[in-house]
Amino acid sequence: MSRTEIVLINPKSATNVGGVMRAAGCYGVEKVHYTGNRYGHAQKFATDTKQRVEEIPLTALTDINTLVKSDTKIIAVELIDGATPLPHFTHPDNAIYVLGPEDGSIRKDVLKYCDDVVYIPTKGCMNLAATVNVVLYDRLAKASNTDYSREFLLENRDNNNKVSFNKNKN
Repeated sequence: MSRTEIVLINPKSATNVGGVMRAAGCYGVEKVHYTGNRYGHAQKFATDTKQRVEEIPLTALTDINTLVKSDTKIIAVELIDGATPLPHFTHPDNAIYVLGPEDGSIRKDVLKYCDDVVYIPTKGCMNLAATVNVVLYDRLAKASNTDYSREFLLENRDNNNKVSFNKNKN
């Protein structure tokens, strides 16, 4: 079974971290880590509307080196020269995705621990939470064990959603 974790490098926006936590829950991420002290100051403004922080650990991290494991690949997500376009990337079974701060880039002392760097081919950079959603969706879409069944859909849709669609009926 594959494992996925996320590392946020010195995130400044509690809103974005809340969005990341919601994405983490939707896509089955095991843990979310963050570095730096800005999130700690902004944490009271978090917008984790699904309260994923109650089921997914959100932990402070001082050194990314502590996450290095032989069976896990560390993948930076950054718009930098030499990065692989996300549509061309094959996700490893066990991955830790590292995302830089909203107002900066991932430093070289962090990149040295990364096995690969990917980027989303957009015009300019995206919001942190949106980037996490796109990367995790790409991972899900390319996985061979994704459940596309009607039962899965019905089990996981919002409680307020009881709508059905049948394109053969008017």
